[in-house]
Amino acid sequence: MKNMTPATGVPARSELPDPATCRHPRNPGAPLIPREDWIKEPWSSWTYLHTSEMMPTAPIWRGSGLVRPLPESVQPLGQVMINLEDGKVSVDDFLARSATDGFLVLYRGQIVFERYFNHFAPHTHHLVMSVTKSFTGTLAGILADKGLIDVQRPVTHYLPELEATAYKGATVQQLLDMASGVTFDATPLWNSVWHHQQKPGWPRTYWEAILSLDKSERPHGAAFKYRDIETDVVAFVLQRASGRLLADLISDEIWAPMGAERDAYIVVDESGFGTSASGLCATIRDLGRFAQLLVEGGAFEGRQIIPRNWIEETRHGRGWRFGSYEECGQTGYHNFWWIDNSSRGALLAHGYGGQVIYVDPNAELAAVKLSYHLGRPRSEVGSVVMPAIRAALGRN
Repeated sequence: MKNMTPATGVPARSELPDPATCRHPRNPGAPLIPREDWIKEPWSSWTYLHTSEMMPTAPIWRGSGLVRPLPESVQPLGQVMINLEDGKVSVDDFLARSATDGFLVLYRGQIVFERYFNHFAPHTHHLVMSVTKSFTGTLAGILADKGLIDVQRPVTHYLPELEATAYKGATVQQLLDMASGVTFDATPLWNSVWHHQQKPGWPRTYWEAILSLDKSERPHGAAFKYRDIETDVVAFVLQRASGRLLADLISDEIWAPMGAERDAYIVVDESGFGTSASGLCATIRDLGRFAQLLVEGGAFEGRQIIPRNWIEETRHGRGWRFGSYEECGQTGYHNFWWIDNSSRGALLAHGYGGQVIYVDPNAELAAVKLSYHLGRPRSEVGSVVMPAIRAALGRN
């Protein structure tokens, strides 16, 4: 029987096939990575680090300005013990057995802990899947502060083409909180765009998919229901209001002003639309810079990049609050961000495959975990790992 990773039910790393052999320079006749499964295991251990070789992408320029320094003050946090359902383990053990590609912890703007696995490195780009949603939500906050959008207006104010769809009557804010009443089946869009499976009647672009949604399952604003398409509608609103493509918006409003070290990129559909719900690819340190920007109230080098009041409202304001949620165990959702604890106001961005950004301004703490499969529940980073690290740093 194959060795199984404890408590996950998936093969241990040593038992997985090596997807890199499909692209090995000495093995040109090797089997190809299957297009219909490239984001799944075992291929994800390679493809999440090589997404631009699997999909069309658009660049997100870092600009020509300074790079935000990340000084190091390394602490022995790998030895910190955490309590999991199947027993107590160290942080290092947790990372080794949870399909980790990289893990970064920043405290007061300094790197205090950093680990790399699976040929990942500080300069390597990694697909972050639904963490992209939180970037889109942050862009909405920036454009709202500039007066380019009003999140209380209906989406049809900016996209009148949607008057003929079930999005009629939904506000931008309702979409930011995943609360439209639109009926949506993700399978055709997901298979068409991400798996290159074109079938008659399936949409080829996100815009085509949105225009086809003419059925409702509940009134807008009546309930929370997590689905990617809400993010895409908001992204089209942002593009229409600003006159800029999503990749350029991320570059102009976040990536360049925050002092990113390297360009990022984003997966695009056939029309060139950046996949705002799941397509961002970046280095772990630049994702850490983004998290640190939020920890510090949205300002860097004297410039207010992300509105401070938007950050605080996202952490503590209106949105969906629940005792628990099976998707990732968080207690709330607002502006395309998960709320880890309603009283603490820690923010989390989650993505398929085990991608996490953790932001805790109260503790001056930020973290990024990049992985290649779901494995353990993603809530463990926010609910178990980071509280233990917080305590070890003396920041309860």
